Amino acid sequence: MEPGGRGVMKNFEQIANGLDVMPVALALQTHPHLWNAHRFRTTYTGTPHTDVDDILLRFSAPEKTADPDHLGDVLEDMEPVFYPAWQELPQVRPIVFDLMRRVEAVSLGRVIITRLQPGGRIAPHADTDGAYVASDGMRFHVVLQGLPGSLYHCGDETICMKTGDVWWFQHREVHSVENNSADARLHLLVDCRR
Repeated sequence: MEPGGRGVMKNFEQIANGLDVMPVALALQTHPHLWNAHRFRTTYTGTPHTDVDDILLRFSAPEKTADPDHLGDVLEDMEPVFYPAWQELPQVRPIVFDLMRRVEAVSLGRVIITRLQPGGRIAPHADTDGAYVASDGMRFHVVLQGLPGSLYHCGDETICMKTGDVWWFQHREVHSVENNSADARLHLLVDCRR
């Protein structure tokens, strides 16, 4: 049910709300060096994420992301690895493992923190290529900071994900984001398989 009682949604499902994300938000303030330490996702040829800053916590091994013109190794990668940021931000772990338990996940995929500044956009795209997407994986968004005006579009639906919300969304459908809010949009992305 969409928040506000507007009916059942096909591309989004709220998993939880009111999650205490303050420990992660505070940790991000004291670890600014983690932002954009690895820029593959925001610089590969044709990326829709040019306006985004990332902290990769679990992703394809760095040697697989060395060439921004070669996506094959990342698209086919079914065994992401932990990055140093995973150790530097232990506040993320309880959220990730609680989510996995809640959705009965059997394996963890990519884990990324993203930041989209006010006025920023994520261009329309669908995550449809490669073995990683073709697997039975699910993508969840844990909202570390979500303010009015930060809009998430997927298919013909649009929502505003609020701070402390956890959402599943259909990443295989065309989706985009626009941050028309007064501050950065901060999301923890968690991919897992059931």
